[in-house]
Amino acid sequence: MAQFMGFDIKPPAEVTTSAVVASGLIGGWLTARETGIRPLGGAILAAAGVWAGRSWWAKGGVLLTSALAATYIGAFGLSHPLAKKIGAWPAVLTVTAATATASYALSDTR
Repeated sequence: MAQFMGFDIKPPAEVTTSAVVASGLIGGWLTARETGIRPLGGAILAAAGVWAGRSWWAKGGVLLTSALAATYIGAFGLSHPLAKKIGAWPAVLTVTAATATASYALSDTR
């Protein structure tokens, strides 16, 4: 285990990134929605992205990290126009499912 500010944290290669990106997308959206503080939701989204990116980098280097980071950021961006068509919850769940699946297939199975 690695140490960060006195806490034990998992080594990057052992983190299940599909769960992290799902938590970031759903948790960020829900936090922004419930608190009305959009930057707070963005902070959660960003923190999860950094945590997942740390693991993507350890597992696959720059190409994997770039591809999955683009997918994560793209999913966030796509959820907004998609929400206008199908509603907020379905949009967030759809982009989260796609992003978590990509993260699982390309990173977590390594």
